[in-house]
Amino acid sequence: MALEEGQKAPDFNMPTDGGGKISLSELRGRKVVLYFYPRDDTSGCTKEACGFRDSLPDFFGADAVVIGVSKDSVKSHDKFKDKHNLNFTLASDEDGSVCEAYGTWVEKSMYGKKFMGIERSTFLIDEEGVLRKIWRKVKVNGHVDAVLEEAQNL
Repeated sequence: MALEEGQKAPDFNMPTDGGGKISLSELRGRKVVLYFYPRDDTSGCTKEACGFRDSLPDFFGADAVVIGVSKDSVKSHDKFKDKHNLNFTLASDEDGSVCEAYGTWVEKSMYGKKFMGIERSTFLIDEEGVLRKIWRKVKVNGHVDAVLEEAQNL
């Protein structure tokens, strides 16, 4: 069953860049921007990550934390974060359980070939752990601004 706005967000516990761990329950009391992206250091994913990086002070002003999630390893996240001076947490969902829980692991198609991959998606979660806004099949241009506006209005 697909997640819907107004539902409780599925809890998660994932390893992060820098050897850390993060869970939704430990972020209770803050807004959470949880964004799923296909792969570290690819053009669209880099553009999206740099957009969040550049807007992070505004997200902090809205009392929101930003967490990027992909199936890449922590080591890959560390390289991606260092290369692009990313200033927010990157979480590793190597087993895909969080992608499954949020419905972002989907069949995709490119050049007529079908394969499984992460659908670029973002979830805005309120201080009580409730999904307030869901963006699926995200187009990178203008997305960070749209997420920031929703976070500021929440």
